[in-house]
Amino acid sequence: MTYDPNEALKLKNQLCFPLYAAARRVTGVYTPYLKPLGLTYTQYIVFLVLWEEDHLPVSEIGERLLLDSGTLTPLLKKMEAQGYLTRTRSKLDERSVLVDLTDKGRALREKALQIPLQAAACVHLTPEEAATLHALLQKLLFAAGE
Repeated sequence: MTYDPNEALKLKNQLCFPLYAAARRVTGVYTPYLKPLGLTYTQYIVFLVLWEEDHLPVSEIGERLLLDSGTLTPLLKKMEAQGYLTRTRSKLDERSVLVDLTDKGRALREKALQIPLQAAACVHLTPEEAATLHALLQKLLFAAGE
């Protein structure tokens, strides 16, 4: 197959666009389930990390979510002001800030238990299709970071 620059610059031929549009659509699916909890999608994924493993440095949360500290720090400050978590300087390394869930942050987990199931029902993929898509996205995500 030969490279045709005129074809290459058509929106329909871009890999980036369907990924971008699908990401926006899928994250939008979560909004009606997160709104009653007073959460944004980005706050929700921070909670997913902390519900899995609490007492993490901000840098570790950023690595897991592929977010830089400029995005993450204001978000964590807001979540702290809402009473969901605390941020404290590490006693071992003053440059490191540790994030811990409060009782309120841990309690929110129970209210969020059905969100993955509710969101999945809106995506309209079979479990097999979802697993295949997840595997391909993981491959793309981690290959692009190399």
